[in-house]
Amino acid sequence: MVKAEKCLSDLAMGERGTIRRVSLTGDYEQRLAELGFLPGANVEIVHVAPLGDPIAVECQGRRLGMRRSDARGILID
Repeated sequence: MVKAEKCLSDLAMGERGTIRRVSLTGDYEQRLAELGFLPGANVEIVHVAPLGDPIAVECQGRRLGMRRSDARGILID
């Protein structure tokens, strides 16, 4: 059975996942890696803005706000 790829942006508030791959352009991917957004790390959506964007994500004990469009580049299990 083939699993559909799921992105961090697909999660609702309170849901968790494990990062499988980060595919973003420019320096943003490197900056996230420095904050612990690496394959195997656990992530959780801890807050969603009233209109749905941006979201607050917790990873490795750090909270980070990001746009949903950027969260689409983070594939999770």
